[in-house]
Amino acid sequence: MTQGKLLEFLEDIGISMSSGYLSNLLIKNQEDFEAEFNELYTEGLASSPWQHLDQTSARVKGINHTTNVICNPLYTVYSTTLRKDRLSVLGVLQNKQEIEFILNPLTSELLGNLNLPTKWKNQLKLLPQNISFTESEFNTLLDTYLSKLGSQHRTRVLEAAAISFYHQQADIPIVHTLVCDDAPQFKLLTDNLALCWVHEGRHYKKLTPFVACHQEILDDFLTEFWDYYRELLAYRDSPNQKKKLELQSKFGEIFGTETGYKQLDERKRLTAAKVSELLLVLEYPELPLHNNPAELAARTMVQRRNISYATQTSQGTKAWDIFMSLVATTRKLGISFFEYMQDRISHKSKIPSLGTIIRYKCFSQHQPLSCLEELLCMSG
Repeated sequence: MTQGKLLEFLEDIGISMSSGYLSNLLIKNQEDFEAEFNELYTEGLASSPWQHLDQTSARVKGINHTTNVICNPLYTVYSTTLRKDRLSVLGVLQNKQEIEFILNPLTSELLGNLNLPTKWKNQLKLLPQNISFTESEFNTLLDTYLSKLGSQHRTRVLEAAAISFYHQQADIPIVHTLVCDDAPQFKLLTDNLALCWVHEGRHYKKLTPFVACHQEILDDFLTEFWDYYRELLAYRDSPNQKKKLELQSKFGEIFGTETGYKQLDERKRLTAAKVSELLLVLEYPELPLHNNPAELAARTMVQRRNISYATQTSQGTKAWDIFMSLVATTRKLGISFFEYMQDRISHKSKIPSLGTIIRYKCFSQHQPLSCLEELLCMSG
């Protein structure tokens, strides 16, 4: 409910307080909850090599922002940023607002993928290597030695240097695979990208053929599309080399065959170009085939936005992110949020920290050995 409705509710049951006092109760002095949020996020990232990721719009004091949703079966984290670009997502993955930059061989490799002209790449190699810079320091370095670098190329340099720093830092676990849609800001951040099949299927549902034969062709294709999707689901349960080769071959047949319906054939060519991202599950059968958990979590934020519209301060936005993350994570861990809040406010500490529970569940679900090692260290 909105803060105004909450104030009315309290007055109805005989509790009188000012709106300012209620606001302070909701958003201030939440350091303990913030510390638990930070811990569960770190443990959540460490609990699996892949993570779901999605974004949805948000408003803060009348200005457009973006809420990022990162999750897996053990946790969900919300993080609101001013922009939705690649640098903002990198900041979210590191749980920090101020990201850092470094020039190293990975930076040069990424700049090649980002099509930076060779002359700029050569000049960057003359700058200090393997040294971490803050954003202001790195911008000063570029202003001094690459003053004629255009804004678009400058952005690419910043992105490559920030990604390089992310992959060599040790403060927070590195995500190896993102399960997401094909938005450009998600690309190159991790070693692998696994695209959502449900999201890909929505592109075909947008086609609106008027000719009867085209409608029949589309219907037949959609049946084939979802039959293939179900075959991939079956492969996840019992992967084997023979089935892997069959599915790879069948992908080429489904998305490489011309149908005569121009719009459908164009759409199929776009899907075929994403073959490595859509079929990553054949190499790593533990990967999910869709991004529904992150999209459902984003929908929860949309529902909150429909009720309260927007936050008014950065402090309120931070509190909103923290407590929505705690609510979503306690539900995934099978804990009553009401009992959790009672335990934390009363300082009884009967419920372990959410990060501890995630580590335990990580071990019990036969996740990587590092989880077991951390649990033993914690108990020892």
